[in-house]
Amino acid sequence: MTNQHPITPPPELVQQWIESTRSDDCIGAYPADLEQQICVLAAHYGADQELEACCEWVGAVDGKYGPRLRLARRPKPLSLKEQALKELAWVDKNLKADFFRRCDATHTIRRALEQLDD
Repeated sequence: MTNQHPITPPPELVQQWIESTRSDDCIGAYPADLEQQICVLAAHYGADQELEACCEWVGAVDGKYGPRLRLARRPKPLSLKEQALKELAWVDKNLKADFFRRCDATHTIRRALEQLDD
């Protein structure tokens, strides 16, 4: 293809995606939703390419905005510790158990979680 769109993934990458979906079983079958998985990977690839181009362009205008744009559009996922603390806050708010027992248990768990590294 001579007029390839700039965010079209290279054939080697597409082949890597196809192989990565192959089953680990003895026959190495492909999943029933192979096309869906490849489409999702391609959409992510295209969006990442577009974001990088935008960050580069914005960064050329003012160097501090490229990283800010990337952080806003691709936020870092919560760590396991942060996820646990968030879920614990929900439990603490919504649990319909004895108030004092719930309070002591969630405070103990929260203190233990907060001591862990991220």
